[in-house]
Amino acid sequence: MVTDQLSAVFGALADPTRRSILMRLTRGDATVGEICAPFAMSQPAISRHLKVLEEAGLISRSRMSTRRLSHLEAAPLRAATSWLAEYRRYWETTYDQLDELLATLEDET
Repeated sequence: MVTDQLSAVFGALADPTRRSILMRLTRGDATVGEICAPFAMSQPAISRHLKVLEEAGLISRSRMSTRRLSHLEAAPLRAATSWLAEYRRYWETTYDQLDELLATLEDET
């Protein structure tokens, strides 16, 4: 069971189909049929992926006449990016330290 939104976001992003769906939605809102078109899977399978994305807060769904549109909600991605940025700083510091060590070893030879 997912206990927080960040966990739900990373869980949703763990699947390549869901990542592709999010990329599609960067171009604008789409119906299930439009989202389903490039995939070799059934509409019910795509609907299950959309449900996961909706539960993670990554998309919202609305009705427009008889069409049900999916809309990208990017705010949760910002939280995930901020969380990952901390690790980027860690790795940059680690690489800087490694560069310093290598420079010191070169100077000694």
